[in-house]
Amino acid sequence: MKNNFIQRAITGTIFIAVLIGGIVSGPIPFTILFSLISALTIYEFGTIIGKSGEVQINKSITILAGIFLFIGFGYLGVAPGKNEILIPYLFLIIYLFVSELYLKKKNPVHNWAYAMMSQIYIALPFALLNVLAYHTSSDGSISEYNPILPLSIFIFNWVNDTGAYCTGMLFGKHRLFERISPKKSWEGSIGGGVFSIIAAIAMAHFFPFMSTATWIGLGLTVVIFGTWGDLTESLLKRTLGIKDSGNILPGHGGMLDRFDSTILAVPAAVVYLYIISLF
Repeated sequence: MKNNFIQRAITGTIFIAVLIGGIVSGPIPFTILFSLISALTIYEFGTIIGKSGEVQINKSITILAGIFLFIGFGYLGVAPGKNEILIPYLFLIIYLFVSELYLKKKNPVHNWAYAMMSQIYIALPFALLNVLAYHTSSDGSISEYNPILPLSIFIFNWVNDTGAYCTGMLFGKHRLFERISPKKSWEGSIGGGVFSIIAAIAMAHFFPFMSTATWIGLGLTVVIFGTWGDLTESLLKRTLGIKDSGNILPGHGGMLDRFDSTILAVPAAVVYLYIISLF
């Protein structure tokens, strides 16, 4: 028990340090880090859905497509309007469909479905981190890398997870979604939300490029959709009959286990900030 706690603590500390370091160090480390994370997460997804023997997606091409999509979105952040950067990605998607005509695999329809799921469920949310990271001037002439918004998604997720765990342990009585995750409680979720609001107020104090109300709205968006992301991955694992998505992170499971909240929180954050910008 003690050894497992120490292992989790060490892995968690390194994980957080690498994420923060990669995000704040600049656009190149950011791109390298999340291209690698996208690749590892898609590989893990392809591995777990292939365990049934009913699905055999082309992991090499789906991984390459995920990397291209992330780099493409990053390039569009630096050079808005240069949409030709996404052409290689489109070729890879076309290849995924056409190749099934010749591979004679057991269930090509399932292969198509899960290959595209790897792009929509994993690759696209990571690629959208670039939308948060690059800020373009109103006339489109200048684009700057700002690590605060992508970093804030992870901060809110970490604060929510910690707050929900502590509050749930102390006061949790009413199950949030017992069919999918028996340990989550309404009390824990509310506690995580309260802690995230406090974190949002702190973010507004140190980074006043957005109002306090906007920061709080972003924090609550991450909390709500991050919780749904967690539950979504739990449903995926229950359906596949597995406990952890992988073991790449000792004591913490796999990449999907660590980024399940992020996968839904990032697209939701992008939509939230777009809607806010309209008013």
